[in-house]
Amino acid sequence: MARNSKITDPAQDPNVSTLSDAPQEIPNELPHHTALVNRHAILEKSPTLLLIASLLVVSIGGIVEIAPLFWLENTIEKVEGVRPYSPLELTGRDIYVREGCYLCHSQMIRPMRDEVERYGHYSLAAESMYDHPFQWGSKRTGPDVARVGGRYSDAWHVDHLSDPQSVVPESIMPKYAFLADTRIDADHVQDLLKTHRFVGVPYTDEQIEQAASDFKVQADPDADYDAMLARYPGAAVSNFDGAPELTEMDALIAYLQVLGTMVDFSTFTPDASR
Repeated sequence: MARNSKITDPAQDPNVSTLSDAPQEIPNELPHHTALVNRHAILEKSPTLLLIASLLVVSIGGIVEIAPLFWLENTIEKVEGVRPYSPLELTGRDIYVREGCYLCHSQMIRPMRDEVERYGHYSLAAESMYDHPFQWGSKRTGPDVARVGGRYSDAWHVDHLSDPQSVVPESIMPKYAFLADTRIDADHVQDLLKTHRFVGVPYTDEQIEQAASDFKVQADPDADYDAMLARYPGAAVSNFDGAPELTEMDALIAYLQVLGTMVDFSTFTPDASR
């Protein structure tokens, strides 16, 4: 550096190209490229080689990130209180997915101050361990509903689903009043639980056997629902839509009323080792 600083004539500086050196080139003050850098042009000029190299890099990165998970006993911290959905709640969840509610409402509270102060404790992986598929989402045309359970009354949910603008004037949510007119039965609820058990949800033989009974009793507060609550602690028992028939409105509200209610965050202590 000290030697080059004494050179005042650009023609004598080896790091400077001039028109006299290469008339076809534009003069510059950058050092000439090395052979290794020039070889990179081979990848840039060949789509096939570039694709192969990209796949190789992505494969190596994927193996580094994914392979260690196979040696972990469990990637989800077990949290007391989290249970599989009751038959009526699970049916309501299917209605929630069918109507595309997840397209406007996420179910994941991120651990940031603005979200925690508005929605409540940040979401835990365990809260979605029995969701197939999970409903985390990333778009919020409407608010996050991960902690909506117990926040509003059944009557509020009926009004909100039937005519959203009657309770939230600025809402652009469509009306779902037809849910209250659509009766449902328990003909296929056992098959629904069996399907979820097949993909890993730990429904017991007793829960599957009593699925039809539990399905009906959760929406009938005058029935004997103690056994159902023993199988599904914390489940809301109510005539959710106020109608004598069991409807899709009942099922959907039963699902909404359980969201975020399974974990007692007043006693929850996260595992610092995870």
